[in-house]
Amino acid sequence: MSTLPNCPKCNSEYTYEDGALLVCPICNHEWALGSEEANDDNKVIKDANGNVLNDGDTVTVIKDLKVKGSSSVLKQGTKVKSIRLVEGDHNIDCKIEGFGAMKLKSEFVKK
Repeated sequence: MSTLPNCPKCNSEYTYEDGALLVCPICNHEWALGSEEANDDNKVIKDANGNVLNDGDTVTVIKDLKVKGSSSVLKQGTKVKSIRLVEGDHNIDCKIEGFGAMKLKSEFVKK
């Protein structure tokens, strides 16, 4: 009998292999064997070029971005200092001089 890991979502012991994935029949969760999904603290956030971002990095905006709720635009080439990585769709929290506190998507910045 093989020893497969328990489901990282519901901790069920009834997991099985389906190709390259492991599947839990209890909660229908799928994950890759050897993935770090069981530990959500190790999520890697990458910029537009594939570089890994860390808290405190300085990044540059790669395209003009409309600022929601304002008629102003965040211009391409704007430097953003001391970013903070957060969970969610907009995964960068920062303060931009002249704009204030903002959330950005990592796909629109480069290191």
